[in-house]
Amino acid sequence: MNLKIRLTFLNFLEFAVWGAYLTSMGSYLAGVGLGPNIGWFYSVQGIVSIFMPALMGILADRWLEGQKVLSLCHALAGLFMIGASLYGYQAGDAPQFSILFSLYTLSVAFFMPTIALSYSVAYSALEKAGLDTVKAFPPIRVWGTVGFIVTMWIVDLCGLQQTPGQWMVSGCLSLVMAAYSLTMPRMEIKKDESQQKSLAEALGLNAFKLFLNPRMALFMAFAMLLGFCLQISNGYANPFITSFGSIAEYQQTFGVQHANILISLSQMSETLCILLIPFFLSRFGIKKVVLIALLGWVLRFAFFAVGNPGSGVWLFLLSMIVYGVAFDFFNISGSLFINQETDDSIRSSAQGLFMMMTNGLGAFIGTLVAQAVINHYVFTPQEAGASGVEVVAGWQTCWYIFAAYALVVAVLFALLFKDKK
Repeated sequence: MNLKIRLTFLNFLEFAVWGAYLTSMGSYLAGVGLGPNIGWFYSVQGIVSIFMPALMGILADRWLEGQKVLSLCHALAGLFMIGASLYGYQAGDAPQFSILFSLYTLSVAFFMPTIALSYSVAYSALEKAGLDTVKAFPPIRVWGTVGFIVTMWIVDLCGLQQTPGQWMVSGCLSLVMAAYSLTMPRMEIKKDESQQKSLAEALGLNAFKLFLNPRMALFMAFAMLLGFCLQISNGYANPFITSFGSIAEYQQTFGVQHANILISLSQMSETLCILLIPFFLSRFGIKKVVLIALLGWVLRFAFFAVGNPGSGVWLFLLSMIVYGVAFDFFNISGSLFINQETDDSIRSSAQGLFMMMTNGLGAFIGTLVAQAVINHYVFTPQEAGASGVEVVAGWQTCWYIFAAYALVVAVLFALLFKDKK
């Protein structure tokens, strides 16, 4: 089979696993009384991303072929996610936070490294075939977003948005991905016996030397700051939109009834924006592309703040459209930038390090701060008996705060980060 088709299906499955629950899990948790803990379920992705992608990247660089590490991680992630789903069904409307959270955490601990690993497997295969990764990878990565959308729609149309069934879909797909990963081209393990290695080099920890390069260190710092934004709309867009259902005039609107399908327009925008990355990177460079991404986050949050699922649904639609720019112009461009700026002996480790800064430290801190803001303006008033209008107004205040944060980061990046001459 054609290499690009094989890698396309790999990316489709990789993100289909994530799309099954990432945008709808918040609504399920809110429905079983765990609304104030939504942030922990999303931030734990950040906690495990602080160390798991880097560790699995080191394993793939030094001891076990990358495609085998990818398979192992998906097998374990799938089994734990199926366990979380089964417990959720058994517990009904009153699951214990500790049990549900533990099973979910074990699953994402092994899933999060697979994103960087799948990129490394694809980059390695494309380079072996003599292809330019900057040109060849984005059209392949598009199909990852298609996979994400497909499972979002399946979960929505099958009525699983507010049930643990979404985790069952994810877990089963992870097991399929575990088997398929083993069919990928082998990744060579970099072994150099010609010279004595330090312990750090033997463990692959020399990827952390990237922080000794001031330009790379600054880029990684902003990767963390931008990572604050990544999980906010994933975790809270669905509960926000469905909260309009407490207001009579919005109860029967499409957005309230099918929030996941509405949100999936964000991922559709991704599929188009990914294809623009080679042009924008080659023409404008990494600095301007990241600035465009940051401004995309400003607009993403601001349009949520002023829109509604009724007469203002067009503002929600604009928010979904700019999400593609906000997400892809940093995540995919940043991954390609790291791939080009690092030696191939530490490439998997460097991708893991990038993942640690964005989906690790950044997403962890950002999601917990966002949860505190939302608890203050939304869940605390809701528990005190606030009206539907007051709850929605609280949500809108939160989105304004998040938009202001993204704007500050954009200004700082424009002033501090320098492109190469």
